[in-house]
Formats: sequence, structure tokens, C-alpha cells
Amino acid sequence: MADLSKITCIEDLRKVAKRKVPKMFYDYVDCGSYTESTYRANSSDFEQLKFRQRVAVDISQRSTKTSLLGEQVAMPLAIAPTGITGMQRADGEILAAKAAEAFGVPFTLSTMSCCSIEDIAAHTSRPFWFQLYMMKDRDFMARLIQRAKKAGCSALVVTLDLQVLGQRHLDIKNGLSTPPKPTLRNLLNLATKPEWCWHMLQTNRRSFGNIVGHVPGAENLSVLAKWTAEQFDASLNWNDLAWIKEQWGGKIILKGILDARDAENAVQYGADAIVVSNHGGRQLDGAPSTIAALPAIVEKVKSLNSTMEIYLDGGVRTGQDILRAYALGADAVMIGRAFLFGLGAYGQAGVYRALELLQKELDVSMAFCGHTDIQQVDKEILIVPEGFGKV
Repeated sequence: MADLSKITCIEDLRKVAKRKVPKMFYDYVDCGSYTESTYRANSSDFEQLKFRQRVAVDISQRSTKTSLLGEQVAMPLAIAPTGITGMQRADGEILAAKAAEAFGVPFTLSTMSCCSIEDIAAHTSRPFWFQLYMMKDRDFMARLIQRAKKAGCSALVVTLDLQVLGQRHLDIKNGLSTPPKPTLRNLLNLATKPEWCWHMLQTNRRSFGNIVGHVPGAENLSVLAKWTAEQFDASLNWNDLAWIKEQWGGKIILKGILDARDAENAVQYGADAIVVSNHGGRQLDGAPSTIAALPAIVEKVKSLNSTMEIYLDGGVRTGQDILRAYALGADAVMIGRAFLFGLGAYGQAGVYRALELLQKELDVSMAFCGHTDIQQVDKEILIVPEGFGKV
């Protein structure tokens, strides 16, 4: 087993993942749409928020523990749903779910995962969250929701911002496909990734596990690709969400909220939580960063006296980013690329290491700000530039 003691930050994991993961799948993770301005802003805007250091405070006993939707967690963080995670590392969703369970944070499985809902349930004992895309085939969706219920999923994460696909130039240039097409270019690249290939040869989970076997003809990759491309429902609106709520009957998280008016709609809809998200800068390029969008959304939700929880994703690479988001009013963050880099670099151990690094930096930074309990942290620890969050 690799010695990860010298891995000190998420950036270290990213560099290793870039060496180990085939180019098309690494680029799939580490890119945004069009000019990538929103993708970059998601990270850089965190740096505008400075901390107020406090001293001579007893910080000997500290805790990053909190609760999300009534579930105790080790820190205010959940693993975000990410498509084709099993292409970063064989059986990637299973490995990430096991790491999340061992650490004590929620794991979210994507509809477009390589490992199925049933795979995750068979390899974990803690309830996980399931992410749902609104598709035209309502019969398939109803069955998918029932499968998530049968697997014991504790929350349904409904993604609202992928009814049409934002263009990601690198995916087009790389000819992204799952599994990779055996072109000369791809074969040459795979030849430089022996560890990835070795692990991938040990599994048969190389396609969309939640769809194959559940849609007629989907065992054929060309049929599967065509069906998937046609299924995302561009007509999705707030009225459609009532159907999902009726089918599910449990806790619902709405992901893709970037405007206070949509946050208000989510409150009226009765969502248990929302995710302030721009899909990692992969959809509407030129949209504000999530950390810049957060203050107005928090203000709106609080003005409605809502108990709806607010999560944030996009650009979270450090424990300090978690602390900043929490101080601005987020109940938690969700991480995508941060855990994917760990997964691509070292598998399950890499995901666990990513979580360790984030928690340690959160804990230490919180202490420097004079706090010992994450649940007592508020905006007073931050120096916020004038005009920040006015979007």
C-alpha cells in the first residue's frame, strides 16, 4: 500500500491522478464549459474571503462534527454525485462510498454511475444519497426511484441544471466515451497508464450500471448512448417535481440553485435541502461562482424562516474553503473533483486521504479563528470585501 503521509493537499492528489488516469477521463473531471471562466472563479473567489485570526483562546478541545438532514457527520461535507466515477478507477463508486462511510460523511451516487445502486448497497452498511436526473421515460424513472428506496437511500438529490448539456471542449476533442473507444490515440494513451488498465481488467463495471439491464437493448453501447442522449428532459419545470416527490416520499435535495428566486421556489416546493451549484462550472459559463452566489441565497432562505438546509459545491479544494462556506451560511459543502483526484491517484485510500486533509485544515483553521466547535462558527470570522456576494 502506498505511503500517503507525504500527500499534504488536494493539489498533490491531483498531480498523481493526472499521471495515472487516461487523458479523456482526467480531462472530463478537470475542465469546465466554453472559456472555463466560471470553473476558475469557483476556486479563486474563495480567496477573496480573509480570516480574522484570534489568540489566547482555549482551543484544546475541538470538534468539526455536525448533522445533515438529521444524520450525524464527521464534518459539514458530503461527497457529490459525479458521472462515470468508475472510469477514474475501476469500481470507483464503490471505493468512494466505502471511504465516505469509514470517514463518516454522506456519499451520493450519480444516475450516470458505472456501479449501480445495488452495487453500492451491497458494499456499504450506511445509507447513501442517490442523485436523479429528470428523464423523459417516466416508467424508467419510477423504477429507478423505487430501486433507490429499496437500497435504503436516505435522500434523493434531484439535479436541475443539466437538461441541456453545456459544451466542454476537451470532451469533444478527446472523443469521450465509456468505455473508451479503441482508437490509436486512446490505445497509445492507455499504454502509459498500466495501473489504471490493470484495475479496469479486474471489473466488469465499465458502463452505466443504473441503466444497463433496466432499459431494453441498453446492453448494446450504441443503443445505450443514443437512449441516454435523448432522455434528458428539457421541459423540466417546478410542476414536474411534484411527481418526483410523490414517487419518492422521503427527503429531497434540489441541486443546481444559483439564484435567490429559485431558492424561494425550493422553499415553497418543500425541499429539505438545496445545493448552491453551477455544476462545477461545466454548464453555464459566465455564471457567478457558487461562493459569490451563496450570501443572497442564504439571506432569502432566512427571510422566509425556512429550516431548509443549504449546501454548496464548486471549487472546494481546502478545509479553509469549507470553513469560509460554512461561515457565510452554508450548512455543508459537497466535493466532486477533490475526492475524484484522490480516487484516481490511490483508489479508496486516496479518497479517505482527501477527506483527512480537508478535515485537518478545517479543524486547524477554525482553531486559529478562535473557535472549537464548527456549529458555533459564523460570518464574524471573515473579512468580506465590500460588494462580495452582490450578484
